[in-house]
Amino acid sequence: MMSFYMRFDIITIFPHLLDSYTNESLLKRAQKNNLLSINTHDLRAHTNDPHNKVDDTPYGGGPGMVYQVEPVVQALEALPRDKKSTVILTSPRGTPFSQKMAKQLSKYDQLIFVCPRYEGIDERIKKYIDKEISIGPYVLNGGEIAAMVVIEAVSRYIPGVLGKEESLVEESFSQEGVLEYPQYTRPETFRGSWVPKILLSGNHKKIAEWRAKKSPKGAT
Repeated sequence: MMSFYMRFDIITIFPHLLDSYTNESLLKRAQKNNLLSINTHDLRAHTNDPHNKVDDTPYGGGPGMVYQVEPVVQALEALPRDKKSTVILTSPRGTPFSQKMAKQLSKYDQLIFVCPRYEGIDERIKKYIDKEISIGPYVLNGGEIAAMVVIEAVSRYIPGVLGKEESLVEESFSQEGVLEYPQYTRPETFRGSWVPKILLSGNHKKIAEWRAKKSPKGAT
């Protein structure tokens, strides 16, 4: 049986910004095992400007620069598309990202991210995107880190990416609004702090009850 394969594409003016992160740990192994691919695309390669310019001053005045719609659309049109793909704009105005959304996005074959910088992107891009996602009520220098957050959360649902699939079942937010219980490992005592005795008892029923009681409610 073939493993599930998922493709991630990131449109950015800094195509090497995420290299060090995507080439380490589980994401590196997942790519090596052909479970997923993470591809960056230089937005400047899709502009008609002789100086590779992709932004301009905003109509109506104001500080900063705004991404032009034309090079972004041309970059999107140049991308190969899988049968089940969706285009995501990372934006502070987007729908708040959640574990539930990560699971829903994992059903796609391909996620394409448009990552603006500066003062954002020409509003006419909305015609060419499917979803607008925010990772929190704060402002970043650009959308690349937000795209990486989504990619990492989604990739954990791809079969084979995690070493132990049961990790996905018991971790925080696997049940909506429920955080993971506290974890302990050796040594049993450290500077006067002890591991709870119930975890050393071998009574799996009691341990399960303790863990359920200690799982705090998080934001939904």
